[in-house]
Amino acid sequence: MRPEQWAAFKKAAKREPDAGTPVAAIVDSPWIPGYLGISHLEYYFDTDVWLDANLRIMREFPDIIFLPSWWVEFGMAIEPSAFGDRVRFWPDRTPDQIATLRSATDVDRLAPVDAQTDGLMPAALQRYRSCKGRIFDAGYTIPMVAARGPLCVASFLRGVSEFMMDIVDEPDAVHKLLDLTTRCVIDWLSAQAEAIGDSVEGILVLDDIVGFLSLNAYREFAHPYLKRICDAFPSGWVKVYHNDANVRPFLSELPAAGFDVLNWSHKIPVKEAYEKTGGRVCLMGNVAPLEIGVRGTPEMVLEAASQVLDSGASSLILSVGGGVSPGMPAENLRALARAAAARAASQMA
Repeated sequence: MRPEQWAAFKKAAKREPDAGTPVAAIVDSPWIPGYLGISHLEYYFDTDVWLDANLRIMREFPDIIFLPSWWVEFGMAIEPSAFGDRVRFWPDRTPDQIATLRSATDVDRLAPVDAQTDGLMPAALQRYRSCKGRIFDAGYTIPMVAARGPLCVASFLRGVSEFMMDIVDEPDAVHKLLDLTTRCVIDWLSAQAEAIGDSVEGILVLDDIVGFLSLNAYREFAHPYLKRICDAFPSGWVKVYHNDANVRPFLSELPAAGFDVLNWSHKIPVKEAYEKTGGRVCLMGNVAPLEIGVRGTPEMVLEAASQVLDSGASSLILSVGGGVSPGMPAENLRALARAAAARAASQMA
């Protein structure tokens, strides 16, 4: 993103009274290669293709803030690969991972991750180091680093169903695993920030698995670890949490974890999310990403975006309810920006 876009996003994230309503979207390899007509293998492993792809989308959509911006990622494979998961790459879709833990108690044989040496992490760090000069010279900034959250990483290592059963059957082992994955997330975010440099002043944590928990399970198995991640970084940094699963049971407790921005599911109305979070976070959403974002028309996006803007939330970043889904057309993305521009113009009139 451009430096002025980051300034606008940061003002909104910190809930400053004159921030306005920027338009932002989480984009990554599920959307970018298909939209640009390139293979996933090219996008992941050809540095020039990756750099050009990100530059193209920022130039094609100058009114949209793409998060986290210049994201070096290999689908969801980076963190689990560092723990030893087998990763399978395909030319036309994101990679698969094969869980490495056969039982919950196998956690005792896992060693802490070293971001400088393990799995795909060194490759990602090297791309940041080799490309950041060209990115800055082109007039852009790299303000955020990103990681999958601790429960998400744990579910890749163990399997989602197995991990959820372990919460009930093997809670001590789950806490050991979450301690390791939380350390991994913090170290991975820190390593990216170090490789990029002083432009970084924000983190993006993505963890949908938290949305599978009850309130009590959230309090025990998610909140302490999410808070630990937030506490590991400066208070002035922007901290964004993505979870488009069911966060309803613990919406009122999420702000205490320390995040500034919540990107959540369109299935929970903006008004409900705002009331339950009490205005303690900036809400980023909430147009339906598939039903409207991918399958709808620009007019449908405009209508849905207008309803979001009419929700009454005092701190809002207009987006879809989650990340940009594969197949979302350009005109539907642009319709988000048109809705925000029209609302701003009407307020100035």
